[in-house]
Amino acid sequence: MAKRVKKTVLTNISESQMNEALTAYAKADASIVKINADLDVKFTKLRDEKADELAKLEAEKSEAFDLVQAFALENKETQFSKKKSLELSHGVIGFRIGTPKLKNKKGFTWAAVTNLLKEFLPGYVRTVDEPAKDKLLADRNDEAVAPLLEKVGVEVVQDEAFYIELKKETTE
Repeated sequence: MAKRVKKTVLTNISESQMNEALTAYAKADASIVKINADLDVKFTKLRDEKADELAKLEAEKSEAFDLVQAFALENKETQFSKKKSLELSHGVIGFRIGTPKLKNKKGFTWAAVTNLLKEFLPGYVRTVDEPAKDKLLADRNDEAVAPLLEKVGVEVVQDEAFYIELKKETTE
């Protein structure tokens, strides 16, 4: 389990120290960008070199998958009657049953299903009561709403985050 590192708050920092730190930050960022660009070029070159081989192997893999799947479907009754999988020398093949899901029948939309559920199985229809946060934010300065926000236990807050935006120089 990773330990949390407590960040120490630095104080009494001079403007020259801050400028040195910003310079170091900018140099490190530029080096990171350059290294990542070099890596991207190398990855692209390597990917291009191996593209034909990868395409050939993917086609071979797909063809083999189709063949094994066809065998499994043809022999589903005999090979997979007791167990859903079959262990072979190079792997296990089989059929997985997906998780149950609801699908509306032909001619029924989910809106129609919801209406029918309200009539026949009302316990299976959700009604959600939740604050309309978007409306509260939009009306936070409204004279009728603003004084009641505190009464209902809500306050409007805005987080402030520190950032550094570097001036990038292009070297070409």
